[in-house]
Amino acid sequence: MNGKTRSAWIPTVAVLLIVLLGIGAYLELRPRRIRVSVTKPATETISNAILTNGKVEPVHGFEAHAPQSLTVQKVLAHEGEQVKAGQLLLQLDDSHARSDVAAAEARLKGAEERYQALLAGGSAQELLTRRTDLAKTKTDVDAAQRQLDALQRLHDRGAATGDEVMAARARLTRAQADLSQLQATVRYSPDEKSRAQAEVADARAGLEAAASVLALCDVKAPFAGTVYYLPVKAGAYVSEGDLLLQEADLSQLQVRAFVDEPEIGRLGLGQEVKITWDALPSRTWEGHLATLPSTVINRGSRVVGEVLCAVSNGDRALLPGINVNATIVAASKPNVITVPREAVQDENGHRYVYVVNGKHLHKQEVKVGIANLTRVELVSGVSSSDTIAVQSYSPSPLSDGVEVRVVENPS
Repeated sequence: MNGKTRSAWIPTVAVLLIVLLGIGAYLELRPRRIRVSVTKPATETISNAILTNGKVEPVHGFEAHAPQSLTVQKVLAHEGEQVKAGQLLLQLDDSHARSDVAAAEARLKGAEERYQALLAGGSAQELLTRRTDLAKTKTDVDAAQRQLDALQRLHDRGAATGDEVMAARARLTRAQADLSQLQATVRYSPDEKSRAQAEVADARAGLEAAASVLALCDVKAPFAGTVYYLPVKAGAYVSEGDLLLQEADLSQLQVRAFVDEPEIGRLGLGQEVKITWDALPSRTWEGHLATLPSTVINRGSRVVGEVLCAVSNGDRALLPGINVNATIVAASKPNVITVPREAVQDENGHRYVYVVNGKHLHKQEVKVGIANLTRVELVSGVSSSDTIAVQSYSPSPLSDGVEVRVVENPS
């Protein structure tokens, strides 16, 4: 083929390429039929829940600890026993505690006697000595007065000198001064009184502490309940602070649940709570939210707020200290229209679903309400009679106006 012939074919080839490209673009861009799954909106109750974990603890609980290092003398209860208020559960060796009480009583008695002696002016021996001195000084005053009177009469008759009268008057003055000092009612300073009062108060506090330890040597149930933990045996030696037993009213327990910080704003007092325990997977305990978090704390790798959930435990199947799962119902609405979460599309802050209209999809904006892990409430935009496309099973996604073929209708 010569050059002239090749030049004549070039435009023809170019035109064919343009036509082929156009056909390809048309085939690629033209609306195509896609395979989709669909669903009907359901009218139901939808709940929005917070899933977390927690620990069971008694509402009314009692723990007994060793008041000091001593020996357990008697164990009068056993684990699992239901006990009455005031029932004696343990007896501890109280010999050392009784000795401490006796010493504290003696110390208090001595402090009170010293304080009373201070107020009275001295001890019994000091008061006796003071009375003797007082009687003697009064006698000295009377004698000095009589001597002065006699000398004064002699002086008036010229039988005594003035110096003798002055000496007699000086002796009377000294005797009267001694009497005044002995008759003084206050013989202590404010500081001495304060120290004596502090000594009495300290001794009284010591007696109360010793008596408290003695009382704790007889461990009694403060209320009717169940002894659910009893780690000691008769004859065992325990150190101060060691746990002796735990008692609780197992009919009323609470769950301390740990809610992640982003979820705290969804909590409200009284919200329904469902408790499950892995050890009894078929059981669910009902409760409600009794407290809200007052702060957040670090718990392992989580930042959580602690809440208390009141739970009824009439059959006493739940036990204090166990780990449980908690589902807190943050919101619930009855008789609302819902669709699967994957049926709702989010574009630039707007929510859409694709309604099947004949054989084509219609993009419909909707307003959503609460949602859970699987479903979303539709407040407006669709009715319960509409058919909603859920998912495309073709390479092309759901889009407005596309022709569809329904391949499944999930329940």
